[in-house]
Amino acid sequence: MLRRVSVTVERFPLAAEFVIARGAKTEAVVVVCTIEADAHAGRGECVPYARYGESVDSVVAAIESIREALESGIGRDELQQRLPAGAARNAVDCALWDLDAKSGSVDILASLGTPDPRPLLTAYTISLGDADGMARAAADAAARHPLLKVKVGGGDGLDAARIAAVRTAAPAARLIIDANEGWTDETIRPNMLAAAAAGVALVEQPLPAGADSILARMPRPVPVCADESLHATADLAGLVGRYDFVNVKLDKTGGLTEAMELVRQARLHGFGVMVGCMVATSLAMAPAVLLAQGAEVIDLDGPLLLRHDRPGGLVYAGATVAPPTRALWG
Repeated sequence: MLRRVSVTVERFPLAAEFVIARGAKTEAVVVVCTIEADAHAGRGECVPYARYGESVDSVVAAIESIREALESGIGRDELQQRLPAGAARNAVDCALWDLDAKSGSVDILASLGTPDPRPLLTAYTISLGDADGMARAAADAAARHPLLKVKVGGGDGLDAARIAAVRTAAPAARLIIDANEGWTDETIRPNMLAAAAAGVALVEQPLPAGADSILARMPRPVPVCADESLHATADLAGLVGRYDFVNVKLDKTGGLTEAMELVRQARLHGFGVMVGCMVATSLAMAPAVLLAQGAEVIDLDGPLLLRHDRPGGLVYAGATVAPPTRALWG
């Protein structure tokens, strides 16, 4: 069966500037891979991430490098050998899943073991800023979102004040603190104590990947989740004793195929599972919503941060996100 492959770059303005420890952005730039065969078309969306050495050009080039193989009919298993984990493989892998589902050759829900997917409560992200501004944003968001993900890691010694201000502004919200590798061996203890005092549920990636050994030697008064320290299944063994949760993102695993195995192995290693996302549209979120059906923590608010999502996107009702329609993905 001959296929046709196309790769497009799309830009979606954000509703407001999105700020984390590594910088700020005002738009989401995504790469979409479309694979057509007969009357069916499968799509996958990814977000190139500079932190992992990716750019739009490099991701497009990676997909183009396997165009001939894709058009000749390679499947998801061979794809895992052709491209490394990362954004490019994610777009292609999800496009292949979507194509196979729409042609009737695979049942994604059966493959995931989730025959009756349900709406999920998702976190909503509060961007990094000064304590007063973050408190105002948290107070406004908490009226609709009982789970807030709060970006910290400013490197200015003020994260404890940010955490306390957000807690005061949103006293009933469940809080996740995400430092995006922005803490150090010197600041992690006081910041963790501040998180514990504020009743924070989870601290995400407090230290730089590869410089987190202190986590195995210090008390963790709040559970700690690995994000930048985890990409694929092979990384799990090195995280035991340092982290309590792992954040599974399709743009890191290189697609749903590896993500499914990563979740399975994470459970065997005793980790709690968070399913997260980059800032992207509903097309990128759709497979993650299905993957996240059994996760303890869901952070799939990407489309809520956009000025406008793509047409036919996921349905967000308050703090919940519904499973995708087949027209969108799967």
